[in-house]
Order: sequence, then C-alpha cells, then structure tokens
Amino acid sequence: MSGDVVIRAEGLGKKYLIGHEAARERYSTLREVVGRKANALLRTASDMLRGRAIVAGDTTEEIWALKDVDFAVNRGEVVGIIGRNGAGKSTLLKILSRITEPTEGSVEIRGRVASLLEVGTGFHPELTGRENIYLNGAILGMSRAEIRRKFDEIVAFAEVEKFLDTPVKRYSSGMYVRLAFAVAAHLEPEILVVDEVLAVGDAAFQKKCLGKMSEVASVGRTILFVSHQLGMVAQLCDSAILLADGAITAKGPAREILDVYRRDMEVFTASARTSAQGLHISQIATVDSGGNPTSDFFFDEEITVRVTISGEINPHTLLTTTLVSHYGHYISTFITGLSELAGSTSKTHHIAVIFPKEIIAPNNYHFRLALSTPPSTVLDLCENVAPIRVRDSGSPMSVFEGYGYGDVILPCRSAILKNEN
Repeated sequence: MSGDVVIRAEGLGKKYLIGHEAARERYSTLREVVGRKANALLRTASDMLRGRAIVAGDTTEEIWALKDVDFAVNRGEVVGIIGRNGAGKSTLLKILSRITEPTEGSVEIRGRVASLLEVGTGFHPELTGRENIYLNGAILGMSRAEIRRKFDEIVAFAEVEKFLDTPVKRYSSGMYVRLAFAVAAHLEPEILVVDEVLAVGDAAFQKKCLGKMSEVASVGRTILFVSHQLGMVAQLCDSAILLADGAITAKGPAREILDVYRRDMEVFTASARTSAQGLHISQIATVDSGGNPTSDFFFDEEITVRVTISGEINPHTLLTTTLVSHYGHYISTFITGLSELAGSTSKTHHIAVIFPKEIIAPNNYHFRLALSTPPSTVLDLCENVAPIRVRDSGSPMSVFEGYGYGDVILPCRSAILKNEN
C-alpha cells in the first residue's frame, strides 16, 4: 500500500449458502418424515466430510453478499458507506473488522481497528459496566494501562456512572450503545468502524457521538461510517461509497454520492410502491402558481403540492405533508383535516397544499406524505416523492450557491442602532 492508504480492498467477495424447504403437503406420512430426516442427516455428514458449510433445507442456493468490491481509504479520511437494506454494507464492515473471512479477493489494513457493529459488541451480559470496559478494551487490543488511563473519560461520555457496577444485562439498549461507543471511540484506534448503532441513541447522544467522531478524524484517524441517516453522512463524511446488491455502484465526494443515492431511491420508491387497497394516495404532483406541473421553483414563488386521494374518507382522516431536505432532515410538516370530504359520493378527492413564497431556502428537497387517523393508525405512506429544486431569484445570498442558507428563511427584521458614545 502507498504511504497514505490504510485500507485497500481488491476483488473482494463474500458468498453464503442458504437453504430452502420444498413445498409440503398439509399431511405427511411417517415414512415421508423419516425419509426426509435420513436424507438431511446424510447431506449434513457429506458437508462435514467435505469441509463445507452445513445448511439446513432440501435445496441450497448461493448468494453473493459482496462481489468484485475494490476501493482504497486514505489515512484520516471519513468515509460513509450507504445503500439500501441488503446491499452488503454490514458484510463489508464485518470483513474489514476481521469478524468474517472473504470468499475471494483480499483486504489490506494498516493500523488497529475498533468496531462498533452491534449494540453491546464484545460485552458479557453477566459482567458489570466496569468489568466490560476492561473486557471490551482488551478485545480491541488495548493494554490494561491504556484502559485505566482513559477509564474516567469513557464513563463520563457514556453517562453510566450510577450503573457502573450493575451487570449490563440490566442496561437499556441506549445505555448499552452509549457504553460500547464510548469504549470504541476513546481507546485511540487508528481505524474506527461504526455501523447503524447510533440510531439507538437519542438526539443528544447522536450529536455527542458525531462530535466525538469529528474529533477522532481531526487527529488523523480513519472512520468508516454506515448509516441510513443521510444528514449524518453529509455532516460527517468527506467521501462515500454506494453499494447495491453487493457491488459498488458509485464512489467519490460525499455530496455527489448522496445525490446519486437520492435519485436511485426516488426511482426505487416509485417502482416498488404497489397499488394500495382502501383509502390511499393515488397521485402526487408539484405545480407552479399557474397550475403547470414543474419540479423547478424560484425562491419568490409559491410551491403547490397537489394530492389525489382514492377511497372513502372518514371524518377523522388526516393528510400529513412533510417537506424533507436533500439529506433527509424533516423541515416542516403541515396537517390537513379531511372531515369535510367525509360522506362524499365521489371516491376520488383532490387536495392542494400550498407552501408560501420566500420561506423555503434555495436548495433541493422532496416530500413525505401520509394518510392517517388519530392517534396512530397510518393508512398510506409515500416517502421520497415529488423531488423539487428551489432556485435563488437574485438575493444577496446567491453567492453561497445553496449551501449557506439553512433550510427555512424566517421573516425577521433588523434595525441599525444609534451609537450613543
């Protein structure tokens, strides 16, 4: 590897065997049951003798969780790994963390790796928080002196002082992940690998973790970060890798790869959404003030979201329209009561939700729409739909090219005060 490259993967692949049970008749004879069990025992014995994985089922199928993966990560780089569920993200991190071996290809790693792949990774449930800090630190390759030097910082970060001598089996999932992250982040690994576990914590803890990871990166350590929260990836990562079906489909600067992923998700959501039964949202469109369909708006014009609902509406039905930022942050939610449409003889209803001009900052957005009845029954949900772009109409802030506004422009006032000196 070159001097600055700390991780290099070449031709990386991971194959799994999965078993399938054949379709059964509802009733089986004793002879059929005994025959199936005998065949299964023979297959298991054959697999053991040949050194193959033992897989239950009448037939087996090969699944490539990763295939032909090539990438390099430089020292001090913060890399986001994104993709849909099942894309191969966690499998990749397990290989990099030496938890599982690749089927083909190779990985070269320069430096000590600390991994946080699951809540409480490396913890023993019967041991106390104090004992698990030492145990987990030893698993990560730290000496007892190193752990002792960092012990107070770990405990303070995790906020578990009161429960330090309590067995961790009595911890909540939030306490588990706080302590696990604190150990992994404070014991000075050259490479920190973090999976989606931060989603377990509350907002304050997530903010603290992001701050700690930024601090770790600022002193030249490398971070690999898997998350479905695109806002976190945009905030933390320099570059990103997009996985789909076990292969890398894009890699490069984080903002560019997040743009690619967003477009892919829009196409996936539209094609994957099946025709709903009962009351459902059947059409969504964005139009300008003249009623013309468009996804391109200027800052000084209204944005109208037209929604078509099919089915019978009851007096308690609500339509929720949420504006979502380009990187997944919820910006604003508007709730429309549909009681006046209850009892209508028509089974198709049209609603317009209008966002006022000079409120939504220039940038890219999309919408999330839901039909529900209180307190918590969701009848239909449409996510990542109706993407729009808001352009600057010539304000002094146009020099920031959409990245310096925030998301909402508030109608504030300013005044120049007289100098009384």
